[in-house]
Amino acid sequence: MKAIVAKSLLNSYFYPEYRKIVTDLLAQGLSTGNVQSEDLTHYSELNETRMNRLEKTIVVPEENASVLRNLRNDYIWLVISEGWCGDAAQLLPVFYKMSNESKKIDLRIVFRDSNDELMDLFLTNGSKSIPKLIVLNKETMEVLGNFGPRPKEAADLVINYKKEFGIIDETIKTNLQLWYLHDKGLSTQREILKLMVDLEQ
Repeated sequence: MKAIVAKSLLNSYFYPEYRKIVTDLLAQGLSTGNVQSEDLTHYSELNETRMNRLEKTIVVPEENASVLRNLRNDYIWLVISEGWCGDAAQLLPVFYKMSNESKKIDLRIVFRDSNDELMDLFLTNGSKSIPKLIVLNKETMEVLGNFGPRPKEAADLVINYKKEFGIIDETIKTNLQLWYLHDKGLSTQREILKLMVDLEQ
């Protein structure tokens, strides 16, 4: 596992670099990833707008920022993502804002389709669901924990809809985006902070 993580880190990007790659591809009418389609490019364009807005509006409350500033150990947050992923667009700005509150967190992002071996280590119910935030000990590169692809309440929303209707369609996608809009990144912050506090024990 350590070898795969180390290899993935060599392929990783800082948040502004990741954003630039996605933006530059969109300027050519392309999305990230191995598959190209009008739908994926359309989702990437929506996500670009969404992330621009979230970068301005997401707030890390002082009590959360304080926990992040007081972390004792050094960590890498390695995130698996793609530009077309709606959940990634909602969560990456939250990860970014949180990491900016702490000198102890180094945020790096890799593209799912370019890092199969890493993705295969962090499947969700057998699927390559993203984003996935992997917490590493910066010194040893040991995997300490992970979060994703969604905060629990958002995940439950999708699971319950699928149970009732048997499909993931535009309705649940819209409902999910509305959930994120109202939540303002706070559930994600709570869950990640709990993970980090537990790791510090």
